[in-house]
This record gives sequence, C-alpha cells and structure tokens, in this order.
Amino acid sequence: MNLFKAFPKSNYVLPAVPAVLLSIVSVQTGASVAKYLFPVLGASGTASLRIGFSAIILLAFFRTNLLQLNRRQLLYCAGYGTCLGAMNLVFYFAIKRIPLGLGVTIEFMGPLALAIIGSRKLLDLMWAALAGLGIALIAPWNTNSIDLVGVLCAALAGSLWAGYILLGGKVSKFMKGGDAVAVGMVFATLLVVPFGVFSGGLSALNGPLLLLGIAVALLTSAIPFTLDMNALRQLSSKNYSILMSLHPAVAALSGLLFLQEHLSLTQWLSIACVIAASVGATVFSKKQSEENS
Repeated sequence: MNLFKAFPKSNYVLPAVPAVLLSIVSVQTGASVAKYLFPVLGASGTASLRIGFSAIILLAFFRTNLLQLNRRQLLYCAGYGTCLGAMNLVFYFAIKRIPLGLGVTIEFMGPLALAIIGSRKLLDLMWAALAGLGIALIAPWNTNSIDLVGVLCAALAGSLWAGYILLGGKVSKFMKGGDAVAVGMVFATLLVVPFGVFSGGLSALNGPLLLLGIAVALLTSAIPFTLDMNALRQLSSKNYSILMSLHPAVAALSGLLFLQEHLSLTQWLSIACVIAASVGATVFSKKQSEENS
C-alpha cells in the first residue's frame, strides 16, 4: 500500500520561481535543523537519519521497484548514490566546524568549477577568477578565525557534488529521474549508516530526535526534490541554474536566523563573489544557450 495515495491530488501547480525559492529555503532550513542535532548525534549520526529517512520517503513516493532494475542501472545508481552519500556526510562534517553560509559557499565551487572547466573563453576565465577571489576572501589564512579542516571538508563535498552531477546526468539517460534518486539514496544509506552506527551517535536516539531526523529528511530531500521537479517542467535549465546560485546567500541567512552564525563583511563579500560568478557563468554559457535555443 502506498501511503501517498491517501492524499488527494490537486490541480494547482506552483509557479516555477516560487517553487525553486521554496526549495532553496527548505534545503538550508533543513541544514540548520541538522546542526541542532550535531551535539547529540554527531555529524555522521545526523547524516544517517537524513539519508535513511530520505530513502524511505522517496521509495514510497515514486513506488520504485528495486527488483526490476537491471545490472547496468544498479551499477550506475551505486556510483551515483555513493557520491550523494559521501557528499552529504562530508558536508555535515564541514558545517559542524564552520558556519553554514561559508560551508555552502565553498561547496558550491564544485558545480561552478564543473560549469567553467574546459572553457577557453576569456569571459569564463573571468568568472573563474571572480569565484577564486570569493574563496580567497574566506580562505583560512589565519587558522584562528576559520577551521581549516571544516574548509577542506566543504571543498571535498564540492568535488563530490560535481561527481554527483556528472553521474546523475548519465543515470538520467536510461532511468526515470525519481527512480534514480530513490535508488541512489538507498546506496547512499548503505554507505552512510555504518558511520552513524560505529560513531555511537545513533545510540542517543530517542523519540524527539527521531522526529527531528524525519523533519531534516523532508526539508532537505523530499520537499525540495518535489518542488524542483515541478519547476524544471516550467523553467529552462539556464534560468533554473541562476536561481540555484542563491543557495550560498540563503544558507548564510539561515545560519544567521536559526543558528546565530554571524559573518564578517569580508565573508559576505565572498558569498557575493561566488554568486555573481555562478550567475555570470550561467547567463553567458554558450553551451546552455544552444541547449535552450
């Protein structure tokens, strides 16, 4: 029995831009809630709850039949899910040590580098330089101000995010997007949960923490993924990417509102540089313009 059948369907479709904005707010609010769990469950325990419950929710929502998958689909989903799980686990280790806004800004360099790399256009090199300036502004030149391990973890998460995008593009060619994400989340669970178990964080789990874990899974996976699916039916990939560039700024605001993580003027300038580089690289991308023409 599919629990989602119990809810009546509505013909109302949320406009694309509000849908993406709500998705971004949902993801970053979920990340803020996750940080509340770190002192009790640890980063790996919190990641285990998020990934595990996300897998259950997505499998139920898309009604994915794991037994119908062929060997090729399973292999690609395994790689895709491994990147997804490792990305989330490492990112949680990062934001345990550094403010959420800075963690997302550094992590965002992964997909931004993927968009720019290989280009020989002078304009794209300018966007890369602008992004580099943004990272230089928050680099831990003085290790007393920013945790170096946290910065390195965020950078690693960004690299895994780029891998996740590349593998996701390959998987989407021979699987439905919803099924690919649901199965990938299963493999991510298999990777992440052992870290949560062996760290001892899950031993402190109780009813209220379990509910918070479900909330994190809904806010960071189920709700935003559904909103993004709705938006992508209405938006070009270029406009969608521009809106996604707001993630670092929303993360910084979420950290300020929910976690009282205050950033310096230099750190806000860094976030602005990364967002401007992302928007510029997207708007002037010849490849994306050709795809949407």
